[in-house]
Amino acid sequence: MANILSIKRRMQTAQNVSKTTRAMQMIAASKLKRAQERALSSRYYVEKLTSVTKNLSERVSEEEKTEYMKAKSETNDKLFIIISPDKGLCGGLITNITKELLAQGDPGSTRYVVIGKKLEKPVVRLGKDLIAFFEFGTTLPSFDVIYPIAKIIDEEFLSGKVSEVKILYSHFMTVFTQVPKVSTLLPIKIEENPTEEKSENFMLFEPEPKKILPTILRHYLEMSLYQFILESYASEQASRMVAMKNATENAQEIIDYLRLEYNKQRQEKITNEILDIGSAATAMTYE
Repeated sequence: MANILSIKRRMQTAQNVSKTTRAMQMIAASKLKRAQERALSSRYYVEKLTSVTKNLSERVSEEEKTEYMKAKSETNDKLFIIISPDKGLCGGLITNITKELLAQGDPGSTRYVVIGKKLEKPVVRLGKDLIAFFEFGTTLPSFDVIYPIAKIIDEEFLSGKVSEVKILYSHFMTVFTQVPKVSTLLPIKIEENPTEEKSENFMLFEPEPKKILPTILRHYLEMSLYQFILESYASEQASRMVAMKNATENAQEIIDYLRLEYNKQRQEKITNEILDIGSAATAMTYE
């Protein structure tokens, strides 16, 4: 009897877990739809902005380039920005980001800015020089979140305290694939884009390129930073949705197994009671 009651309690616990994970799966799925649309639409804009910035930067001389494009030779210190979720239960996303962080090593003196609670404590435990921390939030990030981060980047890079600014984020590829990546924010280096349209080489700029370049580069930096945040948010929701779906399925498998055990135990108990009744009736007959 005690074993049957124990199985019933375990079944009830598994059912409660299944309901919770199912609800979290649905919440993550609803958030993922908006996050995916925003990240993908913004990605196209950033790609076009990159193309325009590259075209513009090629039309100015080395002396006319802004501070954002000049490497700092006075120091070897670096600024490393890490984007992570505020909450767990998102599969291997946090573990993969941590592994990528450890794989980077710590050459020279590196300062760290962490966005998201889940990587704050690991960075502190590893003895890193954490100069700023920001919460990542649980809703779709607005563009305003980048301003305090951009201010720190300006203070560190433009003043010559660091020679390079890198960022670690989760690149959203598909709902089932999110890859941790490290990109260089500063100094800005526009890489060749093989899909770039040839017609973009005939762009006309007004006023002249050297006057537009500082504003364009500043906007390029802000949009790139915001794009990394959107990619990380979409990756978090996709990873959580898949993880909660797997957890729901696992809980259902446990429920099915426990239900089978419960029915077997219950049937065994009923059979034993029938045998006892039959044995008692037979004994009374021969008395």
